[in-house]
Amino acid sequence: MQLRQLNTFRTVAETLNITRAAERLNYAQSSVTEQIQSLEADLGVALLDRSGRRIRLTDAGNRLVEYAERMLQLTEEARAAVSKMADPAGELTIGAPETLCVYRLPSLLTRFRETHPKVRVVLRPGNRSESRGGVREGTLDLCFTFGPPPTEPEFESMALAPETVVVVAPPGHPLTRMNEVTTAELAGVDFLVTEPGCSYRRMYDETLGSVRGPRPTVVAELTSIGALRSCVAEGMGCALLPGIAVAADLARGALETVPWTNARRETEVQVSWRAQGAESPGLRPFLDTARELLGTPAL
Repeated sequence: MQLRQLNTFRTVAETLNITRAAERLNYAQSSVTEQIQSLEADLGVALLDRSGRRIRLTDAGNRLVEYAERMLQLTEEARAAVSKMADPAGELTIGAPETLCVYRLPSLLTRFRETHPKVRVVLRPGNRSESRGGVREGTLDLCFTFGPPPTEPEFESMALAPETVVVVAPPGHPLTRMNEVTTAELAGVDFLVTEPGCSYRRMYDETLGSVRGPRPTVVAELTSIGALRSCVAEGMGCALLPGIAVAADLARGALETVPWTNARRETEVQVSWRAQGAESPGLRPFLDTARELLGTPAL
């Protein structure tokens, strides 16, 4: 069996028409017929039933379609794997939360573009569940998320440098004037959070939303980090966010930090991709660049 014959057979199986298959493959009809006949002779079975007005697959033909798909897919994976040894090209689709898209990834994407100009990068902002779902379904090649790595076996992950987590408040808020603020002292304080499924909401739930006894009062749920920061600045309440998301606001005095004493002041950052299956030729070079630029440990 030759790969060319299997590709021709797969196309005939999809169209059930020699003429349309020849047009799709840009072959002469006689060439398509000859390849199918050679394949049948090699296997010693009929793959097509030509007795009726329309071509049909025999039982053997239906069985071979499954193997042809797997063999051709494996060929593509092998080609992609070998091409990584040369200058990679193609498209690399990345998912990430809004904060990383704005504050961390631009320098990484710029460096990667300088070293691998043939790879076209597509960046899609999204929360953690959306991004990991995209990797699982194959619409994303990889994703960046806050928090621990996924536990499902279909993922591989690499830890990046963690991000500092801060409690922010509007300027002049009483908590910003204290030397230390314990978690217990945040009980009853108005807080703004993001929607469930978002990495920032998980940070809140795991540190403040799950404490025993009195806890902060959630007064609003917003889907936009920009809107959340603005509402905090206007005096609507406090919020728990990565430091990079509010660094500019803190620098210009639009927000102030609360001197929270919780020992857990960092959140993990992960990059995750599919453990098996075809991958973009740009994936491994991108991971190498991320490891180098974002201070990750060696694999």
